[in-house]
Amino acid sequence: MNGVHDMGGMHGLGPVAPEENEPVFHEAWEKRVFAMVLAMGAWGKWNIDMNRHSREVMPAGDYLNTSYYEHWLFGIERLLVEKGLLTQEEIDAGAAEGGGLTPKLTAGAVAGVLRKGDMFRVDEDVPPKFRAGDRVLSRNFQPLGHTRLPRYARGRRGEIDRDHGVFIFPDTNARGEGKKPQHLYSVRFSAREIWGPDAPAQDHIHLDLWDDYLEPA
Repeated sequence: MNGVHDMGGMHGLGPVAPEENEPVFHEAWEKRVFAMVLAMGAWGKWNIDMNRHSREVMPAGDYLNTSYYEHWLFGIERLLVEKGLLTQEEIDAGAAEGGGLTPKLTAGAVAGVLRKGDMFRVDEDVPPKFRAGDRVLSRNFQPLGHTRLPRYARGRRGEIDRDHGVFIFPDTNARGEGKKPQHLYSVRFSAREIWGPDAPAQDHIHLDLWDDYLEPA
């Protein structure tokens, strides 16, 4: 969707200032938010693309004035209410009626879950629409829901660099409309195609894009 989260290529946000030796968590509450997202995901009421989209709908003013894990907290609260696991009143009160939910993920299983991760590759025989070397044009569309095609790369001409194989399509997965498996490609764009004539002529950018994002150039 065209939300404030999609800030790639935008000006006026200041320099990127990496924090040397940055810790995984800056505050103890961030660990708890991470744990809640992991634990509630074990209920299987939503998938990772729904999870991402739940953060993308955060109002722009709030998004820009809150931290990374505050975005996560907003998203998990929204999902808990949407899926009927908690009410907004219970969240506001900080206590669930009837003692809360029975855990689906135990502490001893967390390390295994983190090592395994989520499987997005799909073992299905889906024919590719493109092959390495093909010239392609990325779609110029304005979706209302989740998408992994950033605004700065829409309507741009590039070349298929490689085919990663068949993967779940995030746009339909986020809407609960199925996995719609299709090929995922590394697409090579010139920096000038993306950023304009002032970009260095020798620079290129590679984006991982699905079949449904592309058409022949």
